[in-house]
Amino acid sequence: MNRYFRVGMSSLLGVTLLVAGCATTSTDYRAILTSADRPDAEKKLDEVRKPHEVMAFYGVKKGDKVADLFSARGYYTAVLSQIVGADGVVYAANPVARPELHERVKQPNLKNVRVIDGPFDKLALPQDGSLDFVFIHLDYHELPPDIRGAMNRRVFGALKRGGTYGVVDHSAKDGAGDSDAKTFHRIEKNLVIKEVTGAGFRLEKEGSMLSRADDTRDFSVTKIRDRSDRFVLKFEKP
Repeated sequence: MNRYFRVGMSSLLGVTLLVAGCATTSTDYRAILTSADRPDAEKKLDEVRKPHEVMAFYGVKKGDKVADLFSARGYYTAVLSQIVGADGVVYAANPVARPELHERVKQPNLKNVRVIDGPFDKLALPQDGSLDFVFIHLDYHELPPDIRGAMNRRVFGALKRGGTYGVVDHSAKDGAGDSDAKTFHRIEKNLVIKEVTGAGFRLEKEGSMLSRADDTRDFSVTKIRDRSDRFVLKFEKP
């Protein structure tokens, strides 16, 4: 083969790979957040929660099958629904049924949402390894240790190999474990890592977009809002 032909082919391959790489990261997360369908109250939370950065960090994309644990009224459920689109699926899970969520998902733009209610130690996610992403936002600390362990195992069974388990929560002081869970509504990051990796996951990386160095971690996040340091953990199923 001619040397110049080989060089040309290599250059063409490089351009092709570059274009392909760009295509996989082209989701316009900010545009989704400005949708007229989102309530103003949720848009006001975006400045602190930074969902465009968080979703980009986890790499959620069109066509994904995902789950939002402790979905509550559906803040992240609605965001995920628009990201994954008509070809994707969003499982919205709460330990106790939330009527406002059931009513909300009747909207035409949320047709890809499936609500699943019930105890998280028996989390009703498919156990066939078909999901791409499972997310729990600011509520991991709400569960007792035995329920967390069972939930993590159910999440592991739901995700495909290479799938992502995202955990975002309020940081407790180092060494606090989950002792502040009921008072300050915080949990120690290292405990979460220990529990989730104990279920078979690998910690892939940590995001810093919600970090706050000025958080003294000695107050309740329900009494003083939007001032907590929040860890953002990305686990992967090997």
